[in-house]
Amino acid sequence: MSLNGERELGGDPVKPPVLDQGTASRANGQAVNSRAVCYVCKHLYSDPKILPCLHTFCADCIRRLEPVSGPGVRGAEASAPARPGERPSVTVLCPVCDSEAPLPPGGVDGLTTDHLALNDVLLESLLDESCELACDLCGEGSAERRCGECSANLCEFCCQAHRRQKKTSSHAVVRLQDLRRSGRVAMPVLCPLHPGEELRLFCETCDRPLCRECVVAAHREHACDYAAHVLPRHGEYIRQLVRRVQARAEDVAREVRAFTEEHVRAVERHGQELLRRLEDTRVRKSSQLLLQGAQLGQALADVRAAVDFAERLLANGSEAEILAAKGVTVRRLRRLAELSYSVHPVAAADDIRFLPQESAGQDGPHPLFGVISVRAVDPQKCVIHGEALQAGRQEQPGHFALVCRDAAGEPVSKGGENVQVSIVHTERKDCAIKAAVVDNNDGSYHVSYTPVEAGAYSVWVRVKGQHVKGSPFVLLVKSKARRHRGTFHCCTFCSSGGRKEARCGCGGTMPGGYQGCGHGHAGHPGKPHWSCCGSGSEDSECLGLGAGTGSPRGLFRTVAL
Repeated sequence: MSLNGERELGGDPVKPPVLDQGTASRANGQAVNSRAVCYVCKHLYSDPKILPCLHTFCADCIRRLEPVSGPGVRGAEASAPARPGERPSVTVLCPVCDSEAPLPPGGVDGLTTDHLALNDVLLESLLDESCELACDLCGEGSAERRCGECSANLCEFCCQAHRRQKKTSSHAVVRLQDLRRSGRVAMPVLCPLHPGEELRLFCETCDRPLCRECVVAAHREHACDYAAHVLPRHGEYIRQLVRRVQARAEDVAREVRAFTEEHVRAVERHGQELLRRLEDTRVRKSSQLLLQGAQLGQALADVRAAVDFAERLLANGSEAEILAAKGVTVRRLRRLAELSYSVHPVAAADDIRFLPQESAGQDGPHPLFGVISVRAVDPQKCVIHGEALQAGRQEQPGHFALVCRDAAGEPVSKGGENVQVSIVHTERKDCAIKAAVVDNNDGSYHVSYTPVEAGAYSVWVRVKGQHVKGSPFVLLVKSKARRHRGTFHCCTFCSSGGRKEARCGCGGTMPGGYQGCGHGHAGHPGKPHWSCCGSGSEDSECLGLGAGTGSPRGLFRTVAL
């Protein structure tokens, strides 16, 4: 049998019967053996080849795979010319397990043929009752029997002739019907180099099966023996490897099960601890709310008692009685008036949160996630960072940051708070600036705005509906900066090329009729400056008041050069 599955009798190649490979089921509706079907094309195998990962595919299907390494070519068979002494290497991905499978130097044709797959394909052809098999010898009669030695299907006439020939008279010939019932069929493995010769020998030196011609031609000096003699030893070696792999797989499975069981126990312990902490938090916050309620109730009772006493004193007391009780009454009323009371709950319901993505440390080698967060944001402890909250520039973006803190003044590490920012003109209530609030998810919030009109604005920053410390703020938005229209120079004399009529916003002059400034002369600021307004900062706003002149007094200008 050659690499593409052809069989040869007497030197003439005879192809095996082939099913319709466009289907994966027989004509009688029975499913085809999956071991006879290629995973890629879903057809019966044609020239099946084994990849290094031990998955089998049609040779043409492997050729159509895109290489993942090797020469920059398309297709597994293509390759760039190799350098002298080098062999091109091409690697493909197995369509089943995604393993990298390097192809041998001979390409796809150099891969090992899967003879078991060929046997399965042949068995499918025998089991398909709708497929009428032709005689492999005459090609005319309907095959009824099969010679196991020649791997040929024979009609009755050729079968009789096969038995009469001296060379084939001892061959075992069985009925195809018996083969169909047995469900097993085997084809002899023929040499790819010597047609018609079966691989019955094995070269220990080269570790490959051979035919008689191979031994005589190229392996005469090698350690060769019959395949039947060496099979027990090599088969036992393979079985040992299988047992080692199975034992290793079982060890890994035990490790996985042990790790999983311990991890489940760790997660369960963590869950119980979370529930315990949650119950402790509930009890503590309930006590805080009860205490706050009792304190507010007592404060209300104190206020009512003081008011009732004062009203009764004023309504029923004489002048002397009122004046006699004035001191203690006023002191009490003043003390009550100066006391501050918070009507906001000290323990809000939304202060208790479960954060499933938050790391909760480790229990041995097992990382745990999920924490109970009870740190509530106190709006009066929140702080603002950034100068843009007090000063802004018309049509220029401004931004500031809000950092949330808890009652102890410690920054919180999580976002999700209801932050509201409103910016409204102090004189024109219909003029407002839209503010964008971005949650950084770390307890801080980025606020940005772009004022359209100049003026004074009131900025309200609230968390949970309550003003943060210092809110509302006053934001002063200045008019947009005026650009310089002159030249940033060292002096007028240098920038104008010595022209006498050139002037500068600094007001300096030079003797000899020069109307502009010069180094070391009267009025020169002693440093580089703008000719339009005299400002010594290159990135400053123009201070000139004269339209088009750029001078504070509308007198000085730099003549265009």
